[in-house]
Formats: sequence, structure tokens, C-alpha cells
Amino acid sequence: MEKNSNKSLVNKIFRLKEHKTDVKTEIMAGITTFMTMSYILAVNPQILGDAGMDKGAVFTATIISSIIAIIIMAFYANLPFALAPGMGLNAFFTYTVVMTMGKSWEFALAAVFIEGIIFILLTFFNVREAIFNAIPRSLKTAVSVGIGLFIALIGLLNSTVIVKNDIGLGLGNLVSKESFIFFIGLLIMAVLTARKTKGALLIGIVISTIIALFTGVSKIPEGGLIQLPPSLSPIFFKLDLSSVFSFEMFSVVFAFLFVDLFDTVGTLTGVATKAGMLDENGELPNAGRALLADSIGTTLGSILGTSTVTTFVESATGVAEGGRTGLTALSTGFCFFLSIFFYPLITIIPAQATAAALVMVGLFMIDSIVDINFGDFTESFPAFMTIIMMPFAYSIAEGIAFGMISYASVKLLTGKGKEVSPLVYVLALVFLLRYMLPLFS
Repeated sequence: MEKNSNKSLVNKIFRLKEHKTDVKTEIMAGITTFMTMSYILAVNPQILGDAGMDKGAVFTATIISSIIAIIIMAFYANLPFALAPGMGLNAFFTYTVVMTMGKSWEFALAAVFIEGIIFILLTFFNVREAIFNAIPRSLKTAVSVGIGLFIALIGLLNSTVIVKNDIGLGLGNLVSKESFIFFIGLLIMAVLTARKTKGALLIGIVISTIIALFTGVSKIPEGGLIQLPPSLSPIFFKLDLSSVFSFEMFSVVFAFLFVDLFDTVGTLTGVATKAGMLDENGELPNAGRALLADSIGTTLGSILGTSTVTTFVESATGVAEGGRTGLTALSTGFCFFLSIFFYPLITIIPAQATAAALVMVGLFMIDSIVDINFGDFTESFPAFMTIIMMPFAYSIAEGIAFGMISYASVKLLTGKGKEVSPLVYVLALVFLLRYMLPLFS
């Protein structure tokens, strides 16, 4: 009786029946999302460690900030999106602000803190939600497709099947143990998906990890699988706000704002489109609440000692497994909580296992391309620019920028300017000026 009562409460909180899902599906989806984004637990400390920060403390800060943001996403927005310190933003933090500009990591944390405060204000005034809703429906679909290709490219690079070389990209070593694990995992996921097996991606990741252990690609850590989390004290509340009104601080904060805003908007757009969460107007219910989750996560994350927290595109793996509510996000958050004690266990999962899942998600996300009206060139051209620029520029934000500029330009110059909202024109102009700024320096 108590078990049924608990199930009823969970159904009520997350409105599972309304979203045509169930507890098992949501939990499996959340675990899958965690598996595909768990690399951040190893990568973020490594990158911020290059800035001079204590790696163990960054590991703890990464988990705590992620959990806080995910809890808000789960209960306040009731959406299946997971959050964590974002890739790209952490690289900008370390390799541009600290190592190129010569600023301290304390300065960079202060910039992240200010960015978070500004985002909270923009969210309360519905500016970020307005931007999300202003993106034309054809571009929303294109963003989903573009992210699919982008995710697939990330997966192929992580698998080392595709590698960077002197001329760009090319095939890696296809007869290595790592490639074998990737292709076996990909085949398992493809077959199980074709057979409509629940948890296909998660099963593929687990089997790939077992194969990796037997082949020596992964090894069980010598120090045991359970550890107490490292202390936050070396980085907690170490913000350097002494240069808050300087031009350098302004330029750094603006860069963080730009990339985070359009990465988050692009991720929400693409994953929500794939999940069929957009309403008849092409808008995402509770988008403002979702955006507030990463704003608060970013602000508190900077205090804890980590870079910008953002919605992870790997949330698409959970959505592909059927995740539709905040219970998916909460399940991911619980996995983060467990990982604070079981970090050695996380390191066992090989990159090739999660890479195969990312490639599969890429496939799942491009099928919405059939919804783009290719009979209308003013719709198809901007959509095409959005799609190709995401993987080729290796940036969701740049794909949106090119899409917005081309959409506004083509519509205006073909006499269909009235079909474009004023906000799209403003955004297109801002993007255009950003690209042209070097001409005036």
C-alpha cells in the first residue's frame, strides 16, 4: 500500500500520466543522461585545474552546483533536462581569461558570478524566454537537426574513430581495441533500438564498459571504489570583485553571457523539439523556469568554485530513452549525488561507450528534418545554414547566429519581411555586428 502511495505522489508531482510516461522510463532516462554527461566530472576538474584551481575541490563544486540546478529544473520547471558546468565555457574560463588574458581564476569566477546575476534578472524580466519564443519554428526544427549532427560529431571524436589531423578531420585507427568497443556498443544500441528495447542506450553503455574491462581499455581503480568527497575550501567563495567595473571584466562577462545564452536556448530548443514538448505556437511551457535553473546554478556555482552551469545537450539521450518530466532530471541529479562518493567507478566507463550513445542520439534528432518546408527557400536556406554551422563551427551558438542572420536577410530581401518578428531582426543585427566588429578595430 505504501509503495502505491509513493508512486501516486510521484505521479502527482511530475504529472507522469499527463506526459504519457512512467516512473521506470523516467529513471532509466535519467541514468542514461548521466552516463553520457558524466565525463564532465573528469573533464571539468582537468580544465579548471589548468587555471591553477584545486582539481579535487573543482570535482566537488561541479557535482554540488549540478545538483542544485537539476533540483530546480526537476521540481520548478518539471522538464527532463540536466545541467552541469558547460564545456566550451570552462575552456573559455581557463584558456582565454586566465591563460591568454593573464587574469586570475578568482577574476574569472567573479565574471561567472556577475553573468549569473544578470541572467537571473533577464529571466525574471522574461528576456531569455522572449528570445527562445522568437526563434521561428523552422529554425527550431533546424536547431534540433543541427544539434543532432553536432552530438554525432562529438561522439565520433570521443570514440577516436574520427580524429583531428593536419587537413581537418579524418579516420582514426579502426582496428584498435577502442574502435572495437565503440562499434560493438553502437551495434548493440542499434539492434536493441530496432527491437524497441527500453534502455537500449544504457544497456549498450554497460556492455561496452564490461568489454572495456576485459580488454584492458578500462581498469578497476586500485584505491577502491568509494571515497569521501574532496574539500571545497581551496576555491569556495574566492571571487575577486576588485575589478568589477573594468573594461576587461565587461568584455569577459559579455563573452560568457553570449555563449551561455545561445547555447542554452539552442539546447532547450533542439531537445524540446525532438521530445515534442513545444506547444501549438512553437513555445516551450516553463521555458522561463528552465532558464532560471541554469541562472541560479551559474551564480551558486561561481561561489562554490566552478565555471558557468548550463543545460547539457546530452539531455537528448534521456529524452531519446523516453524521459519527459522532471523525474528524469531528478534521477540524473541523484546519480550525481552518488558519484560524489563513487568517482573511481565513473572513471571505469570508457569514452567509446558514451560516444556510441551520442552517435545514436544524433540519429534520433535529425529525423525532424522532414518538418522543414524545403519548398520555401526563405525557410529552407536559413534552416540549412543553422544545421551545417553547428557541427562545422563546433558551436550551437554559432549555428543559431548564422540561422538568425540568414533568416532575417532572406525574408527581408524577398519581400517577406513582415513574417519576421522585430526581436529576430534585433538579434540578427547583434550577431552581424559581432562578426563585423574586427573590421573596426
